[in-house]
Amino acid sequence: MELKKAATAGTLESSDCMVTVEPGEGIDFTLDSSVINQFGNQIRKITMETLKNLGVDNVSIHIVDKGALDCTLKARIEGAVYRAVDRYENLPWGGAIQ
Repeated sequence: MELKKAATAGTLESSDCMVTVEPGEGIDFTLDSSVINQFGNQIRKITMETLKNLGVDNVSIHIVDKGALDCTLKARIEGAVYRAVDRYENLPWGGAIQ
């Protein structure tokens, strides 16, 4: 999936995360999280798996984590990617991010 523009999904509320994606070269991943020492590797793993499942190879992704669960992180990444490709109808929610 080729990103057309920058897009975001999520909030900065507790137990959520703000995901920002924009077109890039390769995968450029940055993470701001108060629990980075405990869960940083898991957040990175979930992010890379979700991008792979969506077919996104060239992206700059920035995540500000406020304690989001894995399912929330996946949903926010998926939402931001679909916004970045201007796809708003017939979305395969849940099917793309196994």
